[in-house]
Amino acid sequence: SIIFVQCGNSKFDIAKGKVGTLSTKTKMLEIDAIFKQDSIVKILSEGAKGDNLFQEDDKYMIFEKGGKHLLTLVPKEQLDSTSTIKSIEFFDARFKTKTGLNINSTFQEIIANNTINKVETSFSSATLFIDDLNATIAIDKEDLGLKEFSMQKIAIEQIPDLAKIKSFTIWFN
Repeated sequence: SIIFVQCGNSKFDIAKGKVGTLSTKTKMLEIDAIFKQDSIVKILSEGAKGDNLFQEDDKYMIFEKGGKHLLTLVPKEQLDSTSTIKSIEFFDARFKTKTGLNINSTFQEIIANNTINKVETSFSSATLFIDDLNATIAIDKEDLGLKEFSMQKIAIEQIPDLAKIKSFTIWFN
């Protein structure tokens, strides 16, 4: 028989369709057991029964004992414990890809090891799409030297090497 030994702490590994023990097949009802050592704050929407026109997604915020925010999970289907995960946003630098990409990476580190497939502009940030991870990374417009609330298109060449990540999200779709 063959035994595979993986070095490092796999709980914090990020890959396409996988974050630690979470995968595209993980159901929301498994989250309590997976993060039993951590605290989970569930912010649930009103679902289809609510009268809120702009429906918010359910959010499962995972905190380490001691209060450090690790992740926020969003399910594909709201108020459905059998739903799988739609997205995972990272708040802790220990979560990283095999190339070392994490929430504290600079643009220079992002571009060195990843292919940016598209850049979209919003009012407050530039969003980088990395298809090989199925991830989005937002960079604050302030770091780009641009005024907030301008919808000016941003080219990859305009992003400074030291621009910091505002948010880092993996998508499970």
